[in-house]
Amino acid sequence: MSLINTQVKPFQATAYHNGKFVPVSEENLKGKWSVVVFYPADFTFVCPTELGDLADQYAEFQKLGVEIYGVSTDTHFTHKAWHDTSDTIAKIQYPLVGDPTGAITRNFDVMIEEEGLALRGTFVINPEGEIKLCEIHDNGIGRDAKELLRKVQAAQYVASHPGEVCPAKWTPGAETLKPSLDLVGKI
Repeated sequence: MSLINTQVKPFQATAYHNGKFVPVSEENLKGKWSVVVFYPADFTFVCPTELGDLADQYAEFQKLGVEIYGVSTDTHFTHKAWHDTSDTIAKIQYPLVGDPTGAITRNFDVMIEEEGLALRGTFVINPEGEIKLCEIHDNGIGRDAKELLRKVQAAQYVASHPGEVCPAKWTPGAETLKPSLDLVGKI
């Protein structure tokens, strides 16, 4: 069963954010657009490249009113240690959520049970707490923050323009489509 258009399930966790340990729950994901990015583990290889890429684009996400949450099955203490020892991770300004019990990871259906680690899952959540985008990658395939930003822009556009949809490679200002009987077979 797809998670698209479902509500984020309840959870409680602790995140490392801006030098502090802070509580995070599903309530933090409501009232604004959110991106939740699951990754396998701290102190690894592809993960810091992705999280660093998100850090480099973070200001652009913030301009859209979007908060990013990085989540792994590590603890918030491990997130702090990684932040303190990696130049790439030190530039992160968004919360890194610890999920050592795997509860959040299971809620989003990205747990690799035999390893106790998360798959690379990306979720865009609207202000009502509904999942609007869900992408899950093999852990050997890194993600692109600029492409994610484009998808968030498309999700926001569709949400604010009922009856319109965004075609492939749509970017802000480009033409959208208005599905109708007259459009069938003409694309």
